[in-house]
Amino acid sequence: MKRNYFVHPCIALLKRAIDLVFSIIFLILTLPLFMVISLMIKLSSPGAIFYCQIRVGRINARKSVHFNMIKFRTMAQNAEINSGAVWATNNDSRLTTLGKLLRQYRLDELPQLVNVIKGDMSLIGPRPERPEIVIELDKKIPFYSERTYEITPGITGFAQVSQGYDTCIGDVKTKIAYDFAYSLSLTKLHKWLLMDLKIILKTILIMVLGRGQ
Repeated sequence: MKRNYFVHPCIALLKRAIDLVFSIIFLILTLPLFMVISLMIKLSSPGAIFYCQIRVGRINARKSVHFNMIKFRTMAQNAEINSGAVWATNNDSRLTTLGKLLRQYRLDELPQLVNVIKGDMSLIGPRPERPEIVIELDKKIPFYSERTYEITPGITGFAQVSQGYDTCIGDVKTKIAYDFAYSLSLTKLHKWLLMDLKIILKTILIMVLGRGQ
């Protein structure tokens, strides 16, 4: 049975407006940084500057939307051809030297501002996952895919700032509670504003302190 959390129409409209306005502003302000990072990637390792990966987006009773999520390339070219979709690990050998730095400060996520402007993603929401991993986790965790039911996935989110990257099934089971807690915050304006403010402040702290992985 699909969960029936009620996202207030005013919250949905305001959230989308904030996404558009701030994404456009951030994109303009960070254009010089985009150019520097792009040049560094091109000079430091062979391959494309950007990496696109299919992710599962907003779902509803009728369909599940898939989209191309854009990131700065942090791995060696074609790093996942042999390994396929696998969990993140500490000291991942597939990462380039520059890629480790970009991930540490979450700068590899900057191109997803384009996804937000397009409507594929939100600035804040449950993190979108790869289709093959969603299929695998749906078998092990009941209603796992419901975490993005009628909710647009985000660049950052309550689960990400509370726990970090998934490295095993146990991490996912813990993080899904945070995702559902965020969904519940969208039912009341004051709850949503306080939740988003908390997530924004924690995201900034993680970036400044270099706690990304």
